Amino acid sequence: MSPDARPVAAREATAFDRLFLAEYPAVVRIAHRVLADATEAEDVAQEVFLSFHNRHRADAPFAAGWLRAAAAHAALNAVRSRGRRTRRESAHAPSDGAIDPHEAAEANEARREVREALARLPERAATVLALRYGGLSYAEVAGAMGVDVGQVGTMLRRAEARLRKELER
Repeated sequence: MSPDARPVAAREATAFDRLFLAEYPAVVRIAHRVLADATEAEDVAQEVFLSFHNRHRADAPFAAGWLRAAAAHAALNAVRSRGRRTRRESAHAPSDGAIDPHEAAEANEARREVREALARLPERAATVLALRYGGLSYAEVAGAMGVDVGQVGTMLRRAEARLRKELER
């Protein structure tokens, strides 16, 4: 049977499989940068891919950017919708005694403060920070946000300044 003779659903599944394999690591990485929890990041990735699959064709030219931006938005929404993270972060702290408990508590508190400040930022500012610090290049951030690559630096600087102000509050 030629590839064109396959049912449309089979061709679409193949395209979606390729998209999933290509983009899943980036989607999880972005979500993990925001959430700092691998399991929750994988849950967000699953939701993002399901949402994309239900709305768009797998071979859409905007797929990679859409998925990455959606990962940042979904992860930020998860941060906004839940309460304090202190209990969970403490549960994941290393228990080998090599790490000073006081330093670990300070590090956990600093991460919590950054996440809370990030959740208070406007969505666009939080998204550019999540994408860039999630490991994406300026070009990838531009593609995900639908802006010119030349705008990313300015957007990033403004978002960082807003984050600093939030942290000083």
